[in-house]
Amino acid sequence: MKIILKENVASLGYKDDVVEVKDGYGRNYLIPQGLAIIASKAALKQLAEDQKQKAHKIAKIIEDAKAAAAAIEGVKLTISAKTGANGTIYGSVGAAQISEALAKLGHEIDRKIINLKDTIKTVGVHTATVKFHKEVEQEIEVEVVAEKED
Repeated sequence: MKIILKENVASLGYKDDVVEVKDGYGRNYLIPQGLAIIASKAALKQLAEDQKQKAHKIAKIIEDAKAAAAAIEGVKLTISAKTGANGTIYGSVGAAQISEALAKLGHEIDRKIINLKDTIKTVGVHTATVKFHKEVEQEIEVEVVAEKED
């Protein structure tokens, strides 16, 4: 079934994307949750008209996203974590800790747009991707170091 997304849905698409999903997923989850609508001819026509009117607004959003990406370009974060004897971390370092570290540097970034390929569970240098917009993303380097004991 074809649907039009009303919100960004992780691993499926972004707002106003037309995607193909299985009937059950669309009818039982996406539509009742208000995340999508059925892609009828009328809905597709309305979407095209809306996108035509929003074109200049979208250009401004992309411009702002590129500016935010440029602001964090080359940023290298250092996060300390409690570690075991073999260099593994107790727990893991996630998007929330990366967001906090960026906030300390003056970059307010929502943790929901920070993507990690794998959970960070070891000491060392890792890469995180910040998706400001579906067309604009920036990679940042995250170094995890062992917490110094007093």
